[in-house]
Amino acid sequence: MKKQKINLALIFGGRSAEHEVSIVSAQNIAKAINLKKYSLILVGISQKGEWILFNEQELFSLKKIPNLKKSSLKKNVISFTKNHIFYLKTGSSEKRIDAVFPALHGPYGEDGTIQGLLKLYNVPFVGPGILGSSVSMDKDVSKRLLQEAGLPIAKYLVFKNKKDVSFEKIKKNLGLPFFVKPTNLGSSVGVSKVKNCAEFRPALKNAFSFDDKIIIEEYIQGKEIECSVLGNENPIASIPGEIIPMHDFYSYEAKYLDDDGARMAIPANISKTMMSKFQNLAIKTFETLCCEGMGRVDFFLTPKNEIYINEINTIPGFTSISMYPKLWEKSGISYATLIDKLIGFGIKRFEREKKLKTTR
Repeated sequence: MKKQKINLALIFGGRSAEHEVSIVSAQNIAKAINLKKYSLILVGISQKGEWILFNEQELFSLKKIPNLKKSSLKKNVISFTKNHIFYLKTGSSEKRIDAVFPALHGPYGEDGTIQGLLKLYNVPFVGPGILGSSVSMDKDVSKRLLQEAGLPIAKYLVFKNKKDVSFEKIKKNLGLPFFVKPTNLGSSVGVSKVKNCAEFRPALKNAFSFDDKIIIEEYIQGKEIECSVLGNENPIASIPGEIIPMHDFYSYEAKYLDDDGARMAIPANISKTMMSKFQNLAIKTFETLCCEGMGRVDFFLTPKNEIYINEINTIPGFTSISMYPKLWEKSGISYATLIDKLIGFGIKRFEREKKLKTTR
């Protein structure tokens, strides 16, 4: 008997400043996925929150999802009814979605929001659950958890009101330069490197325009090392790689707009002993922050061989130059196999949680 294909919804775009990056990730995932095993359903979310069906040709020509009122797109949407089952309306017919790959970066996609929606409607999905997604996304909360676990992080300060922030206080506590960041964004959106007082207020304004809570971090001079993590109860880590920025730091422009914005060294130019340390720390970070499925842990390595954890990305980029799939490729797991494993881990977690009692 022929095995039925898994109906997989690939969701992309979204209501965040990382909207365009998400589309590029989705395009690469769609190219790599095994269509003999999966029936791919492409669902884009506009920056107004509209859910729209796309075909493959439309996806590959997309740069930004237009709002429905400003386009000729038909509003083919997701139905959240049918006894808590996630259905897709395609004209007069309906198709049940068996699993979801949320290729959504930043708020509303990586912060536990869509994970909560999918869990509520009883659908398996790729990546960490609600808790792991939300605590990992918030740089303040994640650093507190890492610190409590005794893991190495740089010094930082958190502010919710720009009036409370004093340049002299920051300089005294963290030294110069320092980084100003929104707490709940990725891809270096809203991030500024502050080297003097003149750069301070514009940096604050930029960060507070994206979030009502910001984090100011000590500058760590050294190599930028990244390590990918894969799995549920027994996660594994890839070989570490190094990002070598050609700009002042690994900014949004360096990551996505400038083809020569950074170079990658995979594996990183470090000893085998140091590689093992990074892999162990990546897994400890992943587990401390209650992650499952996937995560990319970013580190700094100083000239004195001191390691600092920078952050974890729970829905890392899947663009053609993204480190998460590239690190696994160099570790022996191809792009297509990686996608398949990630979907499998999402389904396994769903099956495990389904066995838990929900009534007394």
